[in-house]
Amino acid sequence: MSSWAKLPSVTAIDQALKALGRPWGKEVRPQVQALLHTLKLDLNKLNDPAWDKARLLDWVIAALAQPQGMRRVINGTGIVIHTNLGRAPLSASMFAGLQDLALGYCNLEYDLNQGKRGGRTQGLEELLCSLTGAEAALAVNNNAASLVLALQALAQGKEVIVSRGELIEIGGSFRIPEILAASGAILREVGSTNKTHLHDYAAAINPNTALLLKVHPSNFALQGFTSAVSRHDLANLARERGILLLEDLGSGLLQRLKEAAHLAEPSIEEALAAAPDLLCFSGDKLLGGPQAGLILGKGELVRRLKTHPLYRAFRLDKLRLWQLENLFRLYARAELNQIPVAALLLRPPEEIRSQGERLLKQLPPCWELAPSTSLPGGGSLPLLELPSWALVYQGVLEAEELHRACRQGQPPLVGRVQEQRFLVDLRCLQPHDEADLLRCLQEFA
Repeated sequence: MSSWAKLPSVTAIDQALKALGRPWGKEVRPQVQALLHTLKLDLNKLNDPAWDKARLLDWVIAALAQPQGMRRVINGTGIVIHTNLGRAPLSASMFAGLQDLALGYCNLEYDLNQGKRGGRTQGLEELLCSLTGAEAALAVNNNAASLVLALQALAQGKEVIVSRGELIEIGGSFRIPEILAASGAILREVGSTNKTHLHDYAAAINPNTALLLKVHPSNFALQGFTSAVSRHDLANLARERGILLLEDLGSGLLQRLKEAAHLAEPSIEEALAAAPDLLCFSGDKLLGGPQAGLILGKGELVRRLKTHPLYRAFRLDKLRLWQLENLFRLYARAELNQIPVAALLLRPPEEIRSQGERLLKQLPPCWELAPSTSLPGGGSLPLLELPSWALVYQGVLEAEELHRACRQGQPPLVGRVQEQRFLVDLRCLQPHDEADLLRCLQEFA
């Protein structure tokens, strides 16, 4: 008798679900089909006499009972800041004391010294200014919000000059021209896709110009016959003409991590040295924090943003403010090893290989260890490749089928299929992931 005959029927699964008071619905059918497909690939269960039809049915029902919302996932892609997998993993230090803060009351907008209402982001702003040397700071819920808030507060109904080579599209199909339109600003393109000169900006400035906008490309690189205007030259031009310069840095990178990891990316401190009026960037990319948009710059302009009606819609809640404060305390103490994104970017290939060799000893012979290439991800450092190591499947199962089965694991394992091989890059493997990873890979021998 074929081992597949042990698989529970759809009718049996339906009856078991009804007995538990869970009605059969359209949303359940794809889950059932995926789980049965996973079992077909799991030769360990199918060939083991202890796994009879009743036990396999119990396994399916238990798997269906698992929550279908957000869940922990093992990242075997090798992409450190994986947008689809939650971007930056957070440090345990960012959660220290968070439960006490959340379960009770806190001084979110209360000045304990003066006994009256205080600033919501005062603690975070002081940390940011101390770390970067900025005059003033503000935090909102993401970097797109930073840009919309700044443009609407400072350029609504007026022209904003941008190089054509910087009219980028960021994640989720959000495009710079659309963000400008949503803010009420008027886009004025200058230069060409590959070359923009200072005189292009100068010629475009007119009485209706509010500001110059410089956008870091972040998720792509333009190479070859290219030319761009430096932030220093743009800042000088803006000052000469009495208009503002706003720079969107994309992924925020502090100088300490840049130097430690030798990253060819402008740091926050370097961008501020050019003296833009405002600088904005993301908190959940190279900074390694929760989702946030951070704005640094001149005190008078930051105050205008803080008093704008849109700020209330974009402001952060107490939990993310707490996490950001703890993140910047780690940077202030130079504890980069406590920030997962920094630690993963700095992780040496020799350490990854050693981990792979240790794991390989506990896996069936259909797995081998091979060199791999990791990426920073998160729309940052598009040309940077990080040497890594990966577990590679060499068995009889198709790579796509095996990957589909691993994604049904508890917890799901997301790897990558490359040249018709299934790989699990180990750069992003957390210590607490190892036991679950081994259990998943051992099932498909």
